[in-house]
Amino acid sequence: MSSCRKRCKREMFKFAQYLYRLITGTLHADSVEDELELSAVRHRPEGLEQLEALTRFNRKELQILYRGFKNECPSGVVNEDTFKVIYSQFFPQGDASMYAHFLFNAFDTDKDGSVSFEDFVMGLSILLRGSVQEKLNWAFNLYDINKDGYITKEEMLDIMKAIYDMMGKCTYPLLKDDTPRQHVEIFFQKMDKNKDGVVTIDEFIDCCQNDENIMRSMQLFENVI
Repeated sequence: MSSCRKRCKREMFKFAQYLYRLITGTLHADSVEDELELSAVRHRPEGLEQLEALTRFNRKELQILYRGFKNECPSGVVNEDTFKVIYSQFFPQGDASMYAHFLFNAFDTDKDGSVSFEDFVMGLSILLRGSVQEKLNWAFNLYDINKDGYITKEEMLDIMKAIYDMMGKCTYPLLKDDTPRQHVEIFFQKMDKNKDGVVTIDEFIDCCQNDENIMRSMQLFENVI
């Protein structure tokens, strides 16, 4: 593997670590024991007990996550522009803005134009500690750009182009303009089993579960914490 490709892989893993560590501020023991301070922010998150029930984080982990989230986002929410700035720092060799846009929409589950602490911790719980089924459901939601329950070839192409733009020169020093489309044709043909022009959640999950490379990639987030 070239040094450039290795660096790209490190950057992707650093972003996974960033989601849990950098945006949360600190993991010092004294912070673990601190209580949540909710009155100073505009957005008031759900109670710890409810978030414990809805995620795979315990109380102390949620305290750490919230304190750091509040430090980075005093208003209690992250807008898309801020999210793009944060994300782009980990892919300086390319243009991550479009992929960050799609990723932001995947985290913004209630579609109000911002990512709250609840949105953040729910998504993080799935990515880090969810089952394979839950992670694939989350990935399907990312690719289903218009949220109609299907992935079209155009949606898959939009995501693929965004990924190539994000990885920049590390992925394709001599990339042809039609390379993303060629890759989408291969993936889509494999996933669209009944050839009706769209990929359903069942087709998506079945194809991914039978692909060793995809299943290995699911382990990336499991190694973060």
